[in-house]
Formats: sequence, structure tokens, C-alpha cells
Amino acid sequence: MSPTFPSLLLDHAKRRPTAPALREKDFGIWQTLSWSELAALVRAMACGLAEAGLKRGEHLVVIGENRPRLYAAMLAAQALGAVPVPLYQDAAATEFVFPIRNADVAFAIVEDQEQVDKMTEVRASCPLLTRVWYDDGRGLRHYSEPGLAPLDALLEAGRAWDLQHPGFFEAEVENTKASDVAALFFTSGTTGNPKGVVHTHATLIDRAAAGARFDKLTENDEVLAYLPPAWVGQNIFSYAQWLVCGYVVNCPESASTVTIDLKEIGPTYYFAPPRVFEGLLTSVMIRMEDAGRFKRWLFDRAMALARRVGPALMDGKPVGALDRLRYALGKLFIYAPLRNTLGFSRVRVAYTAGEAIGPDLFTFYRSLGINLKQLYGSTETAVFVCLQPDNEARSDTVGVPIEGVELKVEPSGEILVRSPGLLKEYYKNPEATAEVLTADGWYRTGDAGFLDAAGHVKIIDRAKDVGRIAGGIHDGALFAPKYIENKLKFFPYIKEAVAFGDRREKVCVFVNIDMEAVGNWAEKRNLPYGGYTELSQKPEVAALIKDCVAKVNADLAADEKLAGSQISRFLILHKELDADDGELTRTRKVRRGYIAERYDVLVDALYGGKTEQYVETQVKFEDGRTGKVAATLKIVDVPVLPVMARAA
Repeated sequence: MSPTFPSLLLDHAKRRPTAPALREKDFGIWQTLSWSELAALVRAMACGLAEAGLKRGEHLVVIGENRPRLYAAMLAAQALGAVPVPLYQDAAATEFVFPIRNADVAFAIVEDQEQVDKMTEVRASCPLLTRVWYDDGRGLRHYSEPGLAPLDALLEAGRAWDLQHPGFFEAEVENTKASDVAALFFTSGTTGNPKGVVHTHATLIDRAAAGARFDKLTENDEVLAYLPPAWVGQNIFSYAQWLVCGYVVNCPESASTVTIDLKEIGPTYYFAPPRVFEGLLTSVMIRMEDAGRFKRWLFDRAMALARRVGPALMDGKPVGALDRLRYALGKLFIYAPLRNTLGFSRVRVAYTAGEAIGPDLFTFYRSLGINLKQLYGSTETAVFVCLQPDNEARSDTVGVPIEGVELKVEPSGEILVRSPGLLKEYYKNPEATAEVLTADGWYRTGDAGFLDAAGHVKIIDRAKDVGRIAGGIHDGALFAPKYIENKLKFFPYIKEAVAFGDRREKVCVFVNIDMEAVGNWAEKRNLPYGGYTELSQKPEVAALIKDCVAKVNADLAADEKLAGSQISRFLILHKELDADDGELTRTRKVRRGYIAERYDVLVDALYGGKTEQYVETQVKFEDGRTGKVAATLKIVDVPVLPVMARAA
């Protein structure tokens, strides 16, 4: 019989009862939960939920950081044939209303006081939400909300129920089939309401197993679970593959201790979006700028050798004996200590996805001997569509289709996927389901790309975002905003970028500077500043960003298809784009349409030939307060280069 997540759990508990399943750092000490202890916890929680009235096919909301008892909550729901719905823990309360109402949710298990407050806030809008259990009781002693209780009370009730109903838990697990719905993931909702992606046990387990076979994952691997559990990628790496392989999942103490915890655990299997790898590299380079002259010289020489030799060694290509010796010495004195500092001393497989990664950044990690690769997939495909083989990792592709995957490219350039990991449907949204799933089983990814001569997939942009320049000397030229934005974000000084140009005569861009990188750059030059807004509008910073934009234009000019997409003008925004202000999704994807509407006065200024524009923007602070940020933004012109002839 095909496995389900609860059956996989019970199998591990039977075969390896004392082996570690989960670790959590609490008050600076790592606490371990074995497979048998986890199975007992899930059993008690499932029985408690059954006693409370959770039925097969109903939904249970789970909100919080990566915590063992929240993982157990998902397994407990699945054991009953119910469906866990993980939601983003950093979302505002209002963002919970649609998924809770859409999924007719009556029960929620949340992490702490912050999430309890959000549940309390939305209850008036979600009348079906009657029971909320919390894991961490700090600050909740005097709360007297109806239906609110600690998770310990649920577990106590569950143990009593289990004694009164012997065999109930085993029967429920047995009755749960691989074809049953296993989870409901809500997309980030770049436009309109988020869509609920329905996945079965079979779809998630199939893709998790295919990825595990591709990278030879075993029960001896270790991962650090630090990304939002509501994101399907975190669910695949730290839940689906965890239960398929039986490796150890480590939960950090808090978001602020992730870097320290990464070093302590030394995972063998690691995933991070490019922004995390960028942040780690930025911290290294800032530290090296503060080092003495000899150390900087030694580091620069060693890294120059590593960039020249390291990737070739990773790919199994021939390298001269002298270079091998030099690299071995560099590894002993520079590369290995640096890997240890980054927390990557034991990493065997590392992946990045979600955004394009800069070639220099990609080369840096591989030159240190870190097996960093790219993958391609989405919530709807259970993540694993394309992966890069160990000896074929490249920064400009997302890998090859893996086991079970078929790909085809439409004449429009859109990529279609067929695999055992496709979504069952969008929940209560047959129209949206029909838009993406064809009658013969193909999923429309919405991504524009192609397969290169080596069979690797290259992604250009979202198909709907690929447009054309209208008017001017580049009339009709291809405009791929994400491609341009990614090239800008390859520079450490640029954190976000938003490109405009479809059906316009030229391309203009909003830029967010990286506060840490530019702040350090400014301090080295004795440039005083009082915060992000002041720093972003310094003339010296504008010149720094203009140099980055000019380099992107030079790169675009060398591509006949995209030469017309060179950037003519840009401005540096007076505030960082923020998910709380609706400008980014919770997975940090730019909501381009919303930004264009919110800052229409700035878009008009860019295309109207102005040299500066005053703007005043309302923002929401972390504590829920609102305020305003105002500034007069300078608009910078950038030379557009002629199309460069490619070498024959």
C-alpha cells in the first residue's frame, strides 16, 4: 500500500525508536525528540483533536515558527484524515481572514501570544473559528478567550481519549489513503486573493522521494528548518523529505539565532533563497574590509585561486597538479575555516531557488567546495521539477527535469509540466484550476523559458510579465522585467528592484539599496547619515547605483534580444519595500502592479522627464503603528549603449 505521512512516521518509530527525529534549541540548549517520542506525541494530539471534534476532510490551521509540536500538529491532523493548513507566521491578522474563511476552519494550533492575538482579532470575521490551542504560554496567563487553551490541555485530553478508545488511532491512520488530501498551501497572492493549492499524500511523497533519490539523501543527513513552514519549499525539505528519509530536522531557537544555530548543527543538506546566500557573503566581505592589510591581501589571493580552480574541482574537471596543491593549502588555511564560519563545514548538498542567483555569488560558494545548486519548481508542482546534477551546476540554468517529469515549451515560450507531483486542484476555485491544468494533464507554469542544448532549463521571466518596448529607437524590443531586476540584485548594494517598460518607449527602474552593504560602504568614506531615507538620497550613493546600472546595461547590450531593455532612468526609493505595506509577498516577491499604483507619481516623474519628485508614503511599523515617510527623490539618467555584435 502507498505510504502516507502518518504511516511513514509510525514506520520510523517502529524501526528506529530511539533515533533522533527532531531537535529544538530552547534557552540555548538543544533538546532531542526521538521517533518513538514523536509518535507518542502525535498519537496524543490526534486523539485530543478527535475528542474536540475534528473530522476527516476538515481543516486545521497551524501557525508559527518551526517547532516540534507544530510539526506534530500537522501529522496529528493527517492521521485523522484532516488537512493541515500552515499559514505565514509573520502575516498581519487581516491576511488570515481569507484562508480561514475559505477553508471553513474551526480549529487552530498556534505557537505563542503573538499568534493568539491575531486569532482573537480575526474571530469576528471568522465565526466558524471556535477553538485555538497555543504551544508557548508566555504572556497568556490572564487570557480568558472562549475556546482558547494550552496545547498541553489538548494532549492531556487526548491521552484520556486514547485510553477510552483503544485502537482508534491505528484505525484512523489505516483509513487514511495516499490519495487523500494531505495539505492545503495558500500561494503568496501577488494579485488578488491567495489561492489554496491542494496536495495529496501521494503527490508530496512522490516528489520528496524523487528528490531524495536524485541527491542520495539518507537518514544520516541533517537539516536546519528556519524558513516559514507555510512555504511549500520548507514543507518539502523539512517535512515531506524528513518523513521519507528519516533524517534529523533541527529547529532554531529564534530567527535571530539562525546564524549561530547553523554553525552549531552543521547541516549536511541545506536550502536558502539567494538573498540568504547574499547576506552571508556580504557579512564576510564587510568583516574582510575591517581586517588588516596582510589578511586582506592573503584572502584576495586565495579567493582568486578558488574562483579559478574550485568550480572545476567541484565538477570533476582536470586541474593541474600545482593548482591542486595550491588549492589544498588554501583549503587548509582559508576555505575550510571560512566554510566553518558560514556554518557549511558539513554541507553535502545545498540548493537555492525562488530567484535568480548572481554568477559571482554562485561561483563564490562553489569555489569554496560547497555543492551549491539550483532547482526549479512551485507550490503547484510540489517543488521538484528540475534539479542540477552535482557536476552540472550552472548559474544561468535551473537544472534538468528529474525522474517522472515531462516538459514542453509552448510557441509563446511558456513552460508546461506533467509529473506525479502536480496539485489536485485550487481549493473551491474550479475556474483557476481549469486555467492551469489542461485536459491531458499538463500544468501551465506561467514561466517563460527554454531548454538549452545540454537539456538544462533556462527561465527568462513570468510569461505574463514579458512585454515589448513601444516607441523610440527600440520599438518592439523584448522587455523581461524580472530578468532585469535580477541582474540589478546581483550587486551587493541593491536589495530590490522594480522595472517598468512594457508598452513604453524606455525602461525605468525603482531601486532599494541594501542598508548593511551601502551603510558599510558609506562609513568607509566618512559619509554621515541618519537612517535609510537619508542614506538612500546621498549623491554619492546615487553615483554608486548608477555604476551598477551602467554595468547591467553593458550586459544587456551584448544580448541582441534584450538590448532594447536597457535602463534609461532610475530612482532610489525613500523606504524599503515591505510585505507589511503590501509591496512584497510573504515570500518576498515584488508585487509590481501594486507598487506601480502606489507610487504612480514616481512612475510619472520617471517617464515625464523630471529630475526630482517629492513623495510622501504611509508605512506600517512592526508594532502595528502607522506613520509617514517623506522625501524628495532624485532621478538619475543612465546612458543606453548600442547593441554589441556577438563574437563569431
